[in-house]
Amino acid sequence: MTIHITKPEVEALINVRLRSGAFKDAEDVILQALQTSPAPEPVAVSRYKNLTEMFEAARGLGDDLDFSRNPSSGRQVNLS
Repeated sequence: MTIHITKPEVEALINVRLRSGAFKDAEDVILQALQTSPAPEPVAVSRYKNLTEMFEAARGLGDDLDFSRNPSSGRQVNLS
């Protein structure tokens, strides 16, 4: 695998770590960073087999919402 670092600030951070003497190379810096970062949350698996099942489960959930327009005329605008 080849990794290209395109942000100068990332390269600068790696170089700071290397100059500290705590790491032997850039790969060691990245490995340490990945090992100490929290593991990502697992991706949730959908309980629905398809979109039809998903929409069926949502049917009626928004029946009490009011989408009517606001009858206010807004603010006065002087066009002269």
